[in-house]
Amino acid sequence: MSRLGGTQPSGPLRPLVVAGARPNFMKVAPLLRRMRERGDFEPILVHTGQHYDAVMSDGFFRDLGIAEPDFNLGVGSGTHAEQTGQVLIKIEQLISTQAPDLILVVGDVNSTLAATLAAVKLNVPVAHVEAGLRSGDRQMPEEINRIMTDSVSTWLFVTEEAGRTNLLNEGVPDSKIHFVGNVMIDTLLNHLQRARSLEGVLETLGVEPRAYAVLTLHRPSNVDDPARLQALFSALEELHQAVPIVFPVHPRTQAAIETQLGGTSPKLRLSPPLGYLEFLRLMADSRIVLTDSGGIQEETTVLGVPCLTLRENTERPVTVSEGTNTMAGSDPEAIKECFRDVITHGGKQGKAPPLWDGQAADRILDVLAVQTRIAR
Repeated sequence: MSRLGGTQPSGPLRPLVVAGARPNFMKVAPLLRRMRERGDFEPILVHTGQHYDAVMSDGFFRDLGIAEPDFNLGVGSGTHAEQTGQVLIKIEQLISTQAPDLILVVGDVNSTLAATLAAVKLNVPVAHVEAGLRSGDRQMPEEINRIMTDSVSTWLFVTEEAGRTNLLNEGVPDSKIHFVGNVMIDTLLNHLQRARSLEGVLETLGVEPRAYAVLTLHRPSNVDDPARLQALFSALEELHQAVPIVFPVHPRTQAAIETQLGGTSPKLRLSPPLGYLEFLRLMADSRIVLTDSGGIQEETTVLGVPCLTLRENTERPVTVSEGTNTMAGSDPEAIKECFRDVITHGGKQGKAPPLWDGQAADRILDVLAVQTRIAR
C-alpha cells in the first residue's frame, strides 16, 4: 500500500521513478535533481535495464549526473511482450516492498506501460510525464504504450497544447491534465554550455561546425524492411557527397544492417553510439539533422537547427508548427528534395514553444506536492 493509503501522515513524498531506455534518462534527470534540491521528495530510482548497452544506459547516467539507481531490474532485450512482462512482474514486487506514494513514469517505452499497469493494479497513483502525445499511427508500439498509460494515470503532464487536446478528445477530465512544458528541454538547457565546451568531438569525426549533417535511424518502420532501408541509405549516400552525414549507429539499426543488408555498412561517416553530451554537441553544431526520433525533433527546435523527420507522422506537432522540424516522410526522393532545400535556403528558423524554458520539472513537482498531500 502506498502512503497515500494512510500508512504515514506526513514527511517527504517517496515516488518510485522509473527509467528504462535512453530517452527516459534525459527526462528523469531534471526531476531527480530538483527533488533532491527541494527536499520535499525522497525519490526511489528504478532502472529497468530495457536499454542495457553501457553507452546507451550507464553512460547517460554519468553524463546527466544521475545517482546510481536504487534498483536495477536488468530486464535487457526481448520482444515487446517479454520486456513488458518482466518489468511488470519485477516492478510489482518493488511496489509491494517499498510502498511508494506514487509511481512516476516518463515517455512511451515498454517500461513506462509495464510500471503503470503494475501500479494501478495495486492502487498506487501514477504520474505520466510527457502525456497526450499522439501520432495517429497505431502500428507504432510507442503509440499503444502512450494511449494505455494515459488511460489509467492519475496525473497527466503535457508538453504542448496538442497533448491536452488529444486527452480531452479521449474523454480525460481536464482536472487530470497539466500543461507544464518539457523536461527534455530542462536537461538540454542545463547541459548545453557543458556540451559546447567539449573538445575533440567534431575533430574525431573529421567535420567542421555547420558543415555537416547528423542522422539517427532506429524506428522499425525504417530499419526492419530491407528494401526500404537500402533505399534510404542509397539516397543518404548521394546527399553525403555534398554534405558529410555523421551517423551514430543505434544498436537496433546495427543489428538490422547485419541481418537485413548482409552487414554492408552505409557509405556515411559512421560512429558508435555517443554519450548525451557528445551527441548534444554534435547536434548543436550541425547544419541539419535527419531523424526518426521523437525527442530529437524537440531538441533541434530549441537548438535552432533544421530537422527533417523521416516519418509520415509525428506525435510532436508543435515542432512543425512552431519549431524547426519538417516532415520529410519516407520517400527517398522527397527526402533528398527537402535536404537540398535546407542546404540551399537555410531551413526553418522556428522558435521554442511555450513553457520550454527549463522549468518543467518544478511545475510537475509543484502539482504533485500539493495534490498528493491533499490525497493524504
